[in-house]
Amino acid sequence: MAYKTVNPYTNETTATFPDLKDTELSACLDQAQATYEDWSTTSFADRRRIVKKAAQLLREQTDDYARLLTLEMGKLFRESQAEVELSASILDYYADHAEEFLAPQKVDDVAGRGDHAVIISQPMGIILAIEPWNFPYYQLARVVGPQFMAGNAVMVKHASNVPQSAAAFERLFLSAGAPAGLYTNLYATHEQLERLIDDPRIIGVALTGSEGAGAKIAARAGQNLKKTTMELGGSDAFIVLSDADMDQAVKWAVWGRMNNGGQCCVASKRIIVMDDIADEFLSRFQQALEKMQPGDPMDDATGVPPMSSQGAADQLRKQVEEAVQHGAKALRAGPVPPTQGAFVQTTVLTDVKPDNPVYHQELFGPVAMFFRARDEDEAVRIANDSPYGLGGSVFTRDTSHGAEVAARIETGMVFINHPTWTRADLPFGGIKRSGYGRELSSLGIQEFVNRKLIDIVPADAAA
Repeated sequence: MAYKTVNPYTNETTATFPDLKDTELSACLDQAQATYEDWSTTSFADRRRIVKKAAQLLREQTDDYARLLTLEMGKLFRESQAEVELSASILDYYADHAEEFLAPQKVDDVAGRGDHAVIISQPMGIILAIEPWNFPYYQLARVVGPQFMAGNAVMVKHASNVPQSAAAFERLFLSAGAPAGLYTNLYATHEQLERLIDDPRIIGVALTGSEGAGAKIAARAGQNLKKTTMELGGSDAFIVLSDADMDQAVKWAVWGRMNNGGQCCVASKRIIVMDDIADEFLSRFQQALEKMQPGDPMDDATGVPPMSSQGAADQLRKQVEEAVQHGAKALRAGPVPPTQGAFVQTTVLTDVKPDNPVYHQELFGPVAMFFRARDEDEAVRIANDSPYGLGGSVFTRDTSHGAEVAARIETGMVFINHPTWTRADLPFGGIKRSGYGRELSSLGIQEFVNRKLIDIVPADAAA
């Protein structure tokens, strides 16, 4: 699998890690199962103490954790710091609310026969989490926070280019007092992942990643009749209606496309603007992007970091070239990036027609697609003409009407006057080829618990 740290700013390899041995995998599974059996019977108070401690440690050592993110995937240091805080807030959220979310629920006696029914939530076992590199801590926090508080154990196969971040999160929970085996970091191979999914002690799989990876993992889990949650790709539409506040729309379009170096599943990848304001918007959007200087992600003056790897940068350049070959125009929209490191020229693609291969693809990096719409109906049609359905945005001064437009967009999330984003208390997930299931909020903790019905039927009830 080649687990290694390659600094994308310099393309220098700074650390390598061996794949997990089969004997080590077996020992990890045994340990996780034994730990789960104890952990599943602990009180919410005991679980809360450890999860809250982990959040505290993240905040106390923010810069140390953040430097690892910047080293391994090139994230701007200030964004790495923000990710550490976001991760801590998610852990706190579930520590504070899990008991409420999982409290027994009474069922009304609609049959009128005197039943006393209740639904209880119980842990189920070990969850296998397969996570991506773009938010190395946040992706973990939104799985382990709810699962630990629900009483489950978690084994994690993280992306091969963030091995130090992966190990740091395991150490975090050990330092917080978690028992060995509650959180297990695995430098696993593809074959070992299949073994894990086949093992009866793994009761479900949570994956965030590409369509291809999701399809393979979901198929394997399906063969074993195991539940999965899938958060896959996205190509979010950013719709700007004629009455939108132009300053606000341009500001958030830049942030929505360029946050995390443009490497975000819910980035604003397709900007759809009403024709009567399209020229002004495009001009101002380009001008704003021109102010974002590429460079060292540790430098506060840098606006555009390198991409996560040279391979990712090469893939994005290939997509831009393919788009141009099929009739699109590539508008340079930022300073020329350094030749050293995994940088890509910030670009806006215009005149992307439905027969262009890139039209239905996800562009993961500092490249936006720009579309003009004759009217609101065409904007919605363009937004929905995608295999993805993760997030989306609508910009308008009339927020009530914006919500009406949002209801017509085929996605799991839509934000009014803000790019799609995430908070602990908001459900996160999509439809179509963006996957299924939800993480975060009260919905996220329900995905891998047994919602058990207990119905006490009166002895004299009619059959």
